[in-house]
Amino acid sequence: MGIEKNWNIRIGCMKRGERNKISDVAGVTVGHCTLCDGAVQTGVTALLPHAGDLFHDKVMAACHVINGFGKSVGLLQIEELGSIETPILLTNTLSVGMASQALVEYMLEKNSDIGATTGSVNPIVCECNDGELNDLRGLHVRGEHVRYALSHCAAEFAEGAVGAGRGMRCHEMKGGIGSSSRTFLLDGRKYTLGALLLTNHALARDLIVAGTPVGRMLFPNDSGAEDKGSVITILATDVPLSEHQLKRLCRRTAVGLSRTGSMMCNGSGEIALAFTTANRIPHYSDRDVLPYGRVRDDAMDILFRAVSEVVEESVLSSMLHAEAVTGRNGRIVPSLADSLRKSGIRFGEM
Repeated sequence: MGIEKNWNIRIGCMKRGERNKISDVAGVTVGHCTLCDGAVQTGVTALLPHAGDLFHDKVMAACHVINGFGKSVGLLQIEELGSIETPILLTNTLSVGMASQALVEYMLEKNSDIGATTGSVNPIVCECNDGELNDLRGLHVRGEHVRYALSHCAAEFAEGAVGAGRGMRCHEMKGGIGSSSRTFLLDGRKYTLGALLLTNHALARDLIVAGTPVGRMLFPNDSGAEDKGSVITILATDVPLSEHQLKRLCRRTAVGLSRTGSMMCNGSGEIALAFTTANRIPHYSDRDVLPYGRVRDDAMDILFRAVSEVVEESVLSSMLHAEAVTGRNGRIVPSLADSLRKSGIRFGEM
């Protein structure tokens, strides 16, 4: 069970999913392509909302920008139409264009009607800047790396310094890819909500682990650094929700981020996406009015709590799964795991 089993760190009070990953939402899969060679420390992470034809069987979705220092692609149409029709890609800032083109090519191969007998397609690509460790100017991410990540999506996937997370820093230590999930009952039926985060944000002194000010314990002196990183949060659930309710979930991601010590500063970009696999939107339909389920608003609190817990845990999971990485100009970014082992901090004793 990830950080609880290995570190005795328990986040929240809700029940975790079987894998404690976003893939506990049935049909959701994740794949990575990791580039790690000297000054090249970057990659691509792909997420498939379901295993079917996403363009013709879209998922209802929403997005929310907490602080908009970012270069993502596709958010405008999500905001307007409330749906996602492609896989979701994560990569570094200057590779967004390449990843977007590769994703469009991938969708064109799978759907002969795009741009011919129907409209265009809305690729979703989000980013964080890994330039501290990675040769960002080298534009090392290529179309074949995007294809590799897409073709290797699975329910079991690695966390930490992998894929798009390879060169990322979180609280001035290694960040990257983190995931978590929670299960709960509505009308006696079990549902799941999961998160996948790309973490590249916040300062060392502000790090909080399960309520403990670990940052101040590990780093009593102010480094003088500025928070100019970003964090991308993807939420998935099998609860039938409207676009507005999904946006409400996106807004609650700020709670989980703040519980780990994020101040969401001026130079940081915090962007959240959320989708439900329960409400599908057909690209073609003979019906003018489509039936969809939604949760009674008074019953949303359990989902809000789940969002807070999975985001908080995913931040910490991204760090505790990540090893120290040496990258551009010999720069070394240490791992939180190594720092905790050296410090002797024991969470179960607190």
